[in-house]
Amino acid sequence: MTPPAFWQQDGLWPRLLSPASHVTLWLTARRIARPGWRAPVPVLCCGNAGVGGAGKTTLVLDLAARFIARGVRVHCLTRGYRGRALRGDRGGVWRVQPTDRADWVGDEPLLLAEMAPTWVCRDRAAGARAAVAAGAELILMDDGLQNPTLLRTASLLVVDGAVGFGNGRVLPAGPLREPVAAAAARCRAAVLIGADATGARAALGMLPVLTARLVPDAALPAVRVLAFAGIGRPAKFFDTVREAGAVVVATRSFPDHHAYLDRELRELFSCAESMFATPVTTPKDAMRLSLDEREQVQVLGVKLRWDDEAALERLLTEVTS
Repeated sequence: MTPPAFWQQDGLWPRLLSPASHVTLWLTARRIARPGWRAPVPVLCCGNAGVGGAGKTTLVLDLAARFIARGVRVHCLTRGYRGRALRGDRGGVWRVQPTDRADWVGDEPLLLAEMAPTWVCRDRAAGARAAVAAGAELILMDDGLQNPTLLRTASLLVVDGAVGFGNGRVLPAGPLREPVAAAAARCRAAVLIGADATGARAALGMLPVLTARLVPDAALPAVRVLAFAGIGRPAKFFDTVREAGAVVVATRSFPDHHAYLDRELRELFSCAESMFATPVTTPKDAMRLSLDEREQVQVLGVKLRWDDEAALERLLTEVTS
């Protein structure tokens, strides 16, 4: 879905929908209060207080690489949004395979599986049991801050600095699954990605904040590109493409996790050719393309550049000790 514009500002619609937010608050509080399973290995959750992309998968990939460099056998858990592997099977678990497609397991699990063994599961406890049985020494959760089935050693609250917490209201009046204070109270620290354009840091109270920004993982000096993306905030990717040095002659935005139609891609490739431009997209979008289609695009990824890497490493040491 495309988030409604009023989620970013207060006004008539948020006030009218505010009574319905009490239903969300009650359901979330009831869900979080359920008992969960404690795994015999550390569990670190990267979640957020609202819906939409905040950079959770990028953070999980960064942390997985750091733990692997320490010699820790990391496994990842994720819901596998829009994947069909576990449709209708709430307690099922699927280990992502190299031959899996995005329509089967979801696009983000395919990215995670390139870094570490990855399990698609709605019941995080079931996924954790499978991971531990397969030799996991540490579990990274991509999302699931409001999922009660698995107890966490620590949680990180991921915040996109550009949009923050929107209008600060709970669904459907705003983008939040729960109040920021409630989410922050269950977290060891927050990870603020990008400049704090909305004053989100002030809403975090005394919660320690680690700051980082997204940077391109490659350079595209003076390359003419048509940039397209179906992620939470395509504009964020377009800025990254420009930061890589490319000349962005056109952009195309699609909803998050968009399943590209053949005609849409033909139109994109034809438009790029007419502009003497290279189609450029995100690794997550590339997972939703066929192998032939991927050969026709340039994939530009992002990585996190931390303002205080030593503070991050200290936190990771605390989680594993």
